[in-house]
Amino acid sequence: MSRDIVLTEVALRDGSHAINHQFTVEQVVEVARGLDEANVPHIEVSHGDGLAGSSLQYGLSRTHELELIEAAVSVCKQAKVGVLLLPGIGTIKDLNTAAGLGVGMARIATHATEADVSAQHIYRSKELGLTTVGFLMMSHMAAPEKLAEQAGLMQSYGADVVYIVDSAGALLPDQAGERVRALKQCLNIPIGFHAHNNLSLAMANTLVAIQEGATWIDGSVRCLGAGAGNTQTEVLLAVLDRMGIQTGVDLYKMMDLAEEIVSPILQVPQEITRDALVLGYAGVYSSFRLHAERAARKFGIDSRDILIELGRRKAVGGQEDMIVDVAAEIAQLNSSTKIR
Repeated sequence: MSRDIVLTEVALRDGSHAINHQFTVEQVVEVARGLDEANVPHIEVSHGDGLAGSSLQYGLSRTHELELIEAAVSVCKQAKVGVLLLPGIGTIKDLNTAAGLGVGMARIATHATEADVSAQHIYRSKELGLTTVGFLMMSHMAAPEKLAEQAGLMQSYGADVVYIVDSAGALLPDQAGERVRALKQCLNIPIGFHAHNNLSLAMANTLVAIQEGATWIDGSVRCLGAGAGNTQTEVLLAVLDRMGIQTGVDLYKMMDLAEEIVSPILQVPQEITRDALVLGYAGVYSSFRLHAERAARKFGIDSRDILIELGRRKAVGGQEDMIVDVAAEIAQLNSSTKIR
């Protein structure tokens, strides 16, 4: 079936953040099978922070991600299982191992201004015969022209697609649109868009991105993703169908999967809580929410203060250790103020 939009489902990777990386093999098998039967073309599976992300700093996985990847591959008859790799967390060796398990796609993720660190990983992904995606995270922190320059680097390394990634859910619709336009002017490969819903703009930003020429789009079924989640896949499918845009994905099957299989996995409903809202407002990496909430409880302070300060310091993914340091500093400052 022809597709106007190529969908990647990210709940089994981005959604790992929302449940503290506690996916079981049984859950991944059920979700991956359902996605495959609904004709979703790409399913991302790995730790929330990508291959080799399981650690004290990023969060320990309940089940080794290689088991989850292998389980997903085993039940997918038409979908490509993909993985995320952040250079510096995951390595070429990890990429080789994942390829050996049968994955068909690798998404190589860097900060929006650091595409140069992706070169060897993109080269290797292409050598392995994988659909290779450049993933420019925290794209709100780079001006459109800078983002286009970085996307051009990923294209030059061999990426098949380059994504604008709104990791903080901080972009406004006009900002999302101008970034897609900037990439459209300088790339000759498809452009992707990955949204977060922290400002309740994931759907609006996604539709603007599509209007401006993005053709690879991420969604998370039942909105299962970091922060307030991503663009909700089954809702996006309904909207696109109303617009006459083809995805080739079965809407009814996705609705049933969301209601019957994914909903019970959620520890709490995905909604825009005060902390999720602050993530988008302050421009902070969406996976920081649970880390900030834990630090706030430990030090007896307001998690919003932590997130606002992290935004002021322009913290990015990979700096999770900063969260505890910031919390300790705020607690000390609060204590000093009370003494005076």
